[in-house]
Amino acid sequence: MKTVAKLVYAAALVALAPLGANAQQQPVGEWNGVLSTPAGALALIVRIRANPDGTYGGDLESPDQAAGQRMPLTTVTASPNKLAFTISAIGASYSGEWKDSLWSGVFQQGMAIPLVLKRSTAAATKSLEGLDGTWRAVLERDTTKLRLILHVRTTARGTGATLDSPDLGALGLAVQQFNRVGDTVTFRVPDGQVEFRSTLNYAKRTLQGQWSRQGLPPVQVAFTRDAAAAAGKPTLTQEPIVARGYRAEEVSFVNPGDASVKLAGTLTIPDGRGPFPAVVLLSGSGPQDRDESIFGHKPFAVLTDHLSRNGIAVLRYDDRGFAKSTGSHARATSADFASDANTAFRFLIDHPDIKQDAIGFVGHSEGGMLGPIAAADNDRVAFVVLLAGPGTDIVQLLLSQRRLIALSQGASNELLDKSEPIIHDILHAVRAAPDSQSAMDGVRAVLPSERLQSLGATEAQRDAIAATFTSPWMRYFIKYDPVPNLTRLRMPVLALNGSKDRQVPPAENLAAIRAALSGNRDVTIKELPGLNHMFQTAETGAVIEYERIPETFAPGALDLITEWIRSRFTR
Repeated sequence: MKTVAKLVYAAALVALAPLGANAQQQPVGEWNGVLSTPAGALALIVRIRANPDGTYGGDLESPDQAAGQRMPLTTVTASPNKLAFTISAIGASYSGEWKDSLWSGVFQQGMAIPLVLKRSTAAATKSLEGLDGTWRAVLERDTTKLRLILHVRTTARGTGATLDSPDLGALGLAVQQFNRVGDTVTFRVPDGQVEFRSTLNYAKRTLQGQWSRQGLPPVQVAFTRDAAAAAGKPTLTQEPIVARGYRAEEVSFVNPGDASVKLAGTLTIPDGRGPFPAVVLLSGSGPQDRDESIFGHKPFAVLTDHLSRNGIAVLRYDDRGFAKSTGSHARATSADFASDANTAFRFLIDHPDIKQDAIGFVGHSEGGMLGPIAAADNDRVAFVVLLAGPGTDIVQLLLSQRRLIALSQGASNELLDKSEPIIHDILHAVRAAPDSQSAMDGVRAVLPSERLQSLGATEAQRDAIAATFTSPWMRYFIKYDPVPNLTRLRMPVLALNGSKDRQVPPAENLAAIRAALSGNRDVTIKELPGLNHMFQTAETGAVIEYERIPETFAPGALDLITEWIRSRFTR
């Protein structure tokens, strides 16, 4: 459920293969491909690296959408002649086979799209001086005004740009043929059939020129560069620099149900005389560090700082199998992560500075699902906070999430209407299956040739699609029903959603949580205006905005969470 940018590396290093067209392939290196999406062709760069511990890591970049922005791969697995990776931040995955000196497979993100990856031989694109930053304009045509935001960034590969049109809900549109000759700057936006030719005034930070769209008269548009964004990267002002009002301790604890899982984290304890109420922070889907680091933001570091400055102790930890925590993330399900949450809870129970009857869970996204799972088996949990935690039927949630994200990326309702019944049948086949093999067989059965063609896939890619939907984590997630565990919660519960959350749609989600908690006497449920899935103040809520927003966590949301806990559990 989370977008964006969680890392785990779970694969054995493949030995270098002998020469031969279909010999075992060492996946380390840079690979190029082109994704044919409903919004147009998108170039992709996939970089795979070998880690010192014998596993793989990597990242993905889309030069057409966000040049220079590398999205970490969540999992990377390799076996002879096979490569697979996932990107939890955008709900995407890839599975391919080595054949004829390239990887041939399927990129899955709501719909399956064939993707061939070839080893990179391309030279870097041209670097353009003096243009990096965020440029804003208002296009006026008749009585209509449309905001335009041009993002320009230069990396080692050259200068790239993307365009946002917030009023049309269009973000990350590919900018092509971006060029500067002297003071003349030109570019094209293929998705909008737009050409722009302008003059750069460097002193005034403006690009002024003619905006031409096919079938319409040209208009004059003037872009002005943000002074604070000249480097093309937002300044994150919330991240704590110095811990004041509390002390921090490095801690670790072992899951008694699996001795291979040793969780490493940080416990922050407020200054003054305890014991103090405490929270265990539970992160969203995909392996994440204790700060829930994502796209340059550290939401859990910001939340921890705010809570601990206000008299609440906080325990946050690296997910199993990631950063300093041991164990396997790739083989784990949400039930395993809930077990880790209760392990963290038991660690706090024994701490002399912690108030034993005032320890609760604060979970974000999938973490908002783990909290109720853990609390349902732990009658000592004092409270639960759900930050965009799921309350609706999971299959319906996945379908709604898929549609909202795809629309924000340029897909049409017509295309989604055609593919959605197929995804619906895949999800229900997995839900009905008693085991992994039955799930694989069920997915294959609902993907005859004509349906594969509708998804843009081939017969040879059927198994790769099935594998995407039948991993241990995905099978548990699809089968999970939030209602029974929510119904069992008798402790105070706070449930929050942002009104612009495109990953957990707020209206239907909060209504389901409210119904499930109708028997609980202390429930607070709120939809927070203008906030996205990450609880940032957003323009549209689209995933691509997360990195571009300077704010990490809306101050109003921080205050609400803190005061809700303090009002119940502080003297």
